[in-house]
Amino acid sequence: MHRSARHCVAMLLSVLAGLAAHSAGAQDYPTHSIRLIVPFAPGGVTDTSARAITDRLSARLGQQVVIDNRPGANGNIGSEQVARAAPDGYTLLLGFDGTLVINPHVYARVPFDTVNDFAPITKLGDASLIVLAATNLPVKTFAELLAYSKTHPGSLSYGTSGTGSTPHVAGELLKIQTGIDMVHIPYKGGGPAISDLVGGQLPLVFTAIASAQQFVKNGRANAIAVASRVRSDALPSVPTLIESGVPGFESYSWVALLAPAHTPSAIVDRLQRATALVLREPEVRERYAVLGIDPVGNSPAQFAEQLRSDLQKWGGVVKQAGIRLEN
Repeated sequence: MHRSARHCVAMLLSVLAGLAAHSAGAQDYPTHSIRLIVPFAPGGVTDTSARAITDRLSARLGQQVVIDNRPGANGNIGSEQVARAAPDGYTLLLGFDGTLVINPHVYARVPFDTVNDFAPITKLGDASLIVLAATNLPVKTFAELLAYSKTHPGSLSYGTSGTGSTPHVAGELLKIQTGIDMVHIPYKGGGPAISDLVGGQLPLVFTAIASAQQFVKNGRANAIAVASRVRSDALPSVPTLIESGVPGFESYSWVALLAPAHTPSAIVDRLQRATALVLREPEVRERYAVLGIDPVGNSPAQFAEQLRSDLQKWGGVVKQAGIRLEN
């Protein structure tokens, strides 16, 4: 019994020492550079949203935040790397809604569990979506578009940045809620879809405002409605879908910061506070405005709740629409 008691005491002291070291590490964090994995190629809006904050975040944390682009499989490859990384705050993920809350439903298998493999830090921002119409389509409002779809069944198609993308599932949700008759046409990016719309080969596009606003402003495309809760500052004259008679319709593409699951809460909170302050800086807000992103900077708990909510929301849409991608 004596030996057993000593063994238990030794184990307890070891655990307490480990916890103390763990706590001290969290308090000292960060002591060296932080790697931010962006699971897409350089140059896109997702990548640019990360680059817009890294210098300012580095300054606030006192250590360099280095972007590491790991593209592939609609973001699954880079996201898996973070899910499997050490939970020490030195490997972070630039999370994207398409990867984290849509991919788990459209792929037969994804190499991570969105809820259990990540520690949410904060949502960086929301990018509003917009319904665009070609100028040769005789509609100016969503009511006119809906009426046109009924009098011209099978004639409407809408392009997006690809199967299983946020604009795709948003378009399918719009079909479910309104009964509008339109067929999805996937493109390899939003740019080619808009090019075909401007050229008159495609009647509709569902895309991000950042990609569309120049074509609306120069009259080469008609803005039917935005999918946000309120009108966009970028296109204030364009009504929301809610205003256009689609109650409660909201759809955003968002970007966020996440860490591996089991990252100490002290580190998560430190990162959240620093990021929220960065998102309030005028220079960062201006850069996000150019990208069509509304800065957020919410708490880990608030972002975690949205992850769960979005997973449920888009899971139902994907199932009803029968959207599927091969691994």
